[in-house]
Amino acid sequence: MKDKKVRHIFFYKNYYLDFFKSLNAKVQEKLNWTLKLISTVERVPIKYFRFIENSNGLYEVRVEVGSDIFRVFCFFDEGKLVILINGFQKKTQKTSKREIEKAEKLKKEYFNEKRKR
Repeated sequence: MKDKKVRHIFFYKNYYLDFFKSLNAKVQEKLNWTLKLISTVERVPIKYFRFIENSNGLYEVRVEVGSDIFRVFCFFDEGKLVILINGFQKKTQKTSKREIEKAEKLKKEYFNEKRKR
């Protein structure tokens, strides 16, 4: 039986794919599993997907492999379309303000390009 899609995932330009290619196979496998979960489960556990407080509509995909923690920023477009943008390895307790600012810039770029089409 095929998994029913609750959400669709879209990679904006190559930001996510470049990050993904830089990771080892175990992390890639966990990210793929997590993205499948996000696209097929109505209520995704906060452990894997959560809203970023004090952001302009950003969410983060959360993955842990061993003691390594990875985050991929994303946002919604047209309700059920999840747009993946930049990813990074988290090395401190607090998410880097610089990474959030980069994600917000990419989100703005996405919507500006979409508006021009």
